[in-house]
Amino acid sequence: MSTKRYTVLLIPEGSHTVRRFGLKRSWLHLAAGVAVLLVVGVSLLAYDYWRLGFDRGELARLQVENRTQHNELQRLTASLEGLRQELVVLAQNDAKVRVMAKLSKPKADAVAGVGGPPEEDVAGEFSAMQRQIDEIMQAIDLRRESQEEIQGFLNDERSLFGAKPLGKPTNGWITSGFGMRKSPFSGRRKMHEGLDIASRTGTPIYATADGIVSRSETAAGYGKLVVIDHGYGYKTYFGHNSKNLVKVGQRVRRGDKIAEVGNTGSSTGSHVHYEVRRNGVPLNPWKYL
Repeated sequence: MSTKRYTVLLIPEGSHTVRRFGLKRSWLHLAAGVAVLLVVGVSLLAYDYWRLGFDRGELARLQVENRTQHNELQRLTASLEGLRQELVVLAQNDAKVRVMAKLSKPKADAVAGVGGPPEEDVAGEFSAMQRQIDEIMQAIDLRRESQEEIQGFLNDERSLFGAKPLGKPTNGWITSGFGMRKSPFSGRRKMHEGLDIASRTGTPIYATADGIVSRSETAAGYGKLVVIDHGYGYKTYFGHNSKNLVKVGQRVRRGDKIAEVGNTGSSTGSHVHYEVRRNGVPLNPWKYL
């Protein structure tokens, strides 16, 4: 079988001499293969060179980003440490308030110690940061619950203070105290469940605590009577009035004018009969003047 050959003619410019070259087909295939290998090799080298430059740029960018994150992490660590110190002070103040209010300690009464020098391991730094955040969030939740409990206690105390009778209901002098006495009407000994405070007819009578008027009427023995329900079991009675100035259901505050001194009902002179009761039991008003 004959081998196919190719003839290449070269004709130099300005010359009549023709040069002829004979090439085997296998040589051409080899040359083409070598050319393809050269092109592929050069392309791979060019790609590697480009990739190396890209990787270097990306590495530099990541290094800058890492340094920025590291600095930011250190700043956040310092901020968290400052916040932790503030929480420690808050916990101490919280404890003082609880002691003064005679409240028990909260469920947990310590802010976990966190902080320390920054670590080189970035993953370790983030882990430590997360622990600090978790501990501080736990401490914040604890303080929030404690503050809500203290606020509730103070609100109750404020309400109780407002509901507890305080001071004299009118200007005058006490003519009869709380306890057993000789009745001015029958002459027999009888329990007197309040104080009699004598004053001129028309002298203002004031509420001695916050509350809601539960009675404003004429009652047997009391004459014109005002009763105020203060909550917490407290009620105050103001009897023998010449005029009632409030209506049932009306909300009053300590110091509000509610009636005027009079001589109605079973009375021997112008005065106000003042009672303090808790859960229906008469108490000595002297303790609340």
